[in-house]
Amino acid sequence: MKTKNFVPLLLLLVACFTKAQIVPMPLGINICGSEFGEDNLPGTLNVDYVYPSSSEINYFYKKGFKVINLPFRWERIQRKLGGELDERELTEIKKFIVRCNALGLKVILSMHNFGRYKMGAYEYIIGSPQVSRWHYRDVWKKIAEAFKMNENIYGYAIMSEPHDMWNYSWTLSAQQAITAIREVDRKTNIIVGGDNYSCSEEWGVYNDDLKILTDPSNKIIFDAHCYFDEDHSGRYNVDYASSHTDAYTGIKRVKPFVDWLKKNNKKGIIGEFGVPAYDNRWMMVMDNFLKYINQNGISANYWAAGPWWANYDLSIEPTVYGNDKPQMVVLQKYIYGSREKSSYTINTKNYNSSSASYTPVITSTNRNHSTNQKKNRTNTSNTSAVISTASYRYTVSVMGE
Repeated sequence: MKTKNFVPLLLLLVACFTKAQIVPMPLGINICGSEFGEDNLPGTLNVDYVYPSSSEINYFYKKGFKVINLPFRWERIQRKLGGELDERELTEIKKFIVRCNALGLKVILSMHNFGRYKMGAYEYIIGSPQVSRWHYRDVWKKIAEAFKMNENIYGYAIMSEPHDMWNYSWTLSAQQAITAIREVDRKTNIIVGGDNYSCSEEWGVYNDDLKILTDPSNKIIFDAHCYFDEDHSGRYNVDYASSHTDAYTGIKRVKPFVDWLKKNNKKGIIGEFGVPAYDNRWMMVMDNFLKYINQNGISANYWAAGPWWANYDLSIEPTVYGNDKPQMVVLQKYIYGSREKSSYTINTKNYNSSSASYTPVITSTNRNHSTNQKKNRTNTSNTSAVISTASYRYTVSVMGE
């Protein structure tokens, strides 16, 4: 955005919504692990990949999260294209769904394949001769058939972050999945991500054609992802000062998606967003971002949690000592019905974005997390379920007015 009038206009917009009351929204969380181990598919449960435990589910329930997004791999739930769904994976997913339902939590089932299916050492794009749209249609019809009776399924996220689809139109593939699901399930939301990793800032450039998708139940929700680092990847490979970021970067990056939704009268969600814990300036960016989408009636799912992230900077999995991560302080400002506030004590009367200082003291961490911790997700515990024993101590100081 290089126009001279954009910054004053943005500041005016921010001034308007910051004065409005924050209305808590149904914030969700991505609990990862069941999509890990992509270099060893289908892999071995609890060695290459893991499902959320009851204690994890309960922790985020107490914090007030209303929705849990469960990532899964196509190659695990359907180990042969066109074949039956794997009973062991169905059992694990259904156990998770039942645990969530007992607490009143909604579940999103999210296919994390980036528009592809892996066979051997190669990944084939949906629509190609090797992985046809019939195959994609087949798996989603079978998934919907398997889970349609579970009352707490909020939505089927038919593909997370498709990208580089070449001549194989993502819009056509998405329509095939929608049509297949509606043959067996007319009531559940269908969540549609966009090409180019669902990037919110470039949504209109890569995904304008998605507006032509049709659903007889009129329950499509479009899913954009929004990260605040320089390359939009969510890896945060460089620090804040080197990221060409300011306090309103999140607003600038999500606004094109919000505008597209309004223009086309569509529903949307931010399926992924997140910030590192090591710099309070990222917290301010996230706070402003959440205010903006809150005022526009859009909910979001934080990325991420899960026991195998080890020292991943964006993770809000509680520490090995059960302590909250600093991001939780900001997130809980936007969560309704929280049963257990963050373990940090702050003076909410005097708290505001610019006066909050998040000072982490970390004895062992890796800020420059490897690329396989975001786009190429693998088990970071070296193919074991051992959680990092790094010791964390976080302090939050809040200055008065």
